[in-house]
Amino acid sequence: MWPLTFISQQDFYKHVEDTIKSYGDTLEPYDINKLNSNVVDPIKLIFDKIVYNLEWDEVIRNEIFRQRDKSNNNIIGNFHQNIFQYIQGCEVPAKGWDVIFAKNSDINISGRNNAKVYIEMKNKHNTMNSSSSSSIYKKMYSQICSEDNCVCLLVEVIAEKSQNITWKKTIDGEKREDRRIRRMSIDKFYELVTGEKDAFFQVCKELPKAIKKIVSWSPPFVHTYEDSAYDDLANYARIRQVSLKRALFLLGFSDYEGFISTCGQNNTSRAST
Repeated sequence: MWPLTFISQQDFYKHVEDTIKSYGDTLEPYDINKLNSNVVDPIKLIFDKIVYNLEWDEVIRNEIFRQRDKSNNNIIGNFHQNIFQYIQGCEVPAKGWDVIFAKNSDINISGRNNAKVYIEMKNKHNTMNSSSSSSIYKKMYSQICSEDNCVCLLVEVIAEKSQNITWKKTIDGEKREDRRIRRMSIDKFYELVTGEKDAFFQVCKELPKAIKKIVSWSPPFVHTYEDSAYDDLANYARIRQVSLKRALFLLGFSDYEGFISTCGQNNTSRAST
């Protein structure tokens, strides 16, 4: 029996499947061109190798993981946002807000009844800089001024703690505080829209089962490839008769003064080898 009462098994599995499909290019093997498509930072990789006492193949594997992880963070952000399109009362608009929540009866969040809730979502509580958080706060302040019977929420998947609090913010040197602008952890948001205190826990409990089942389907959604980036880099260095360290520098700084291989050859493009 499907245990989640607020989303159907069909919708849940479809959403997980769509998320897996979104991994797209990150599932493809990394060769040297794909690795360097955004230009690797040789300085960082040199620091990583020496400080962490890594072998070159480990350095390259770590960089590949970092690049994949950066893309996947956006995908998981979409997972957290788009699942609400399947939950009653929620809308995921194409632009403007991440989620809008409304229902037939009033919504009590801040000690008063509200007709509609506007939501901005963030994966982690510490990913916003001062400029971006101020921009979001101003957007929310403008919304509550234009629509009195509403609340705006900054919903954080990984918050400092489970919470539903007034968001206090200093904007242009002025301290601002309005109980209609709030910070809420995602467990409290799931509780708000579903009426079930442990709704987010239920989602997390079912998620691994769904992922495993979907990736086992035929044709498989996830392919296993061998990344060739390290072997390509080693071959690149061998052809140019330079060390791996020099080859790495040539990837990032190919047309900078002084970055010329010992055999007198320049790498003419940072993205090609």
